[in-house]
Amino acid sequence: MNVAERNAEVVRAAYAAFNRADIDALSEAFAENATWHTPGKSSAAGDAKGRDEVFAQFGKYGGETDGTFKASLLDVFASPDGRVVGLHHNTGERNGKQLDTDCCIVFDLQDGRVTSGREHFYDLDNWDSFWS
Repeated sequence: MNVAERNAEVVRAAYAAFNRADIDALSEAFAENATWHTPGKSSAAGDAKGRDEVFAQFGKYGGETDGTFKASLLDVFASPDGRVVGLHHNTGERNGKQLDTDCCIVFDLQDGRVTSGREHFYDLDNWDSFWS
């Protein structure tokens, strides 16, 4: 298995761990100095620095949706330069609102661990409205 394939497997495992809220497995996948960027103008938008802040962002997704937030992985694209793109569909319920939008995350990996993630939403207005 080459580096791109290994990185793709790390991302697949991280998605599965995220949807199970498995912090131990996520800790294996993410570097301690990982960063995360969520675009938009809602309360969910912003930058997280360090694994603890990244996981707090993930916790917000689950906590503010009573555990209904899911990121259903559709496909993974990996390149030899250490980047992986995960394409997924987000769903969730919050304050009577429904989230239903596609997203991709561009992951950077180093030594088999995620060092950064940048979310990109197909319908950013839907995302922002859901979290507002």
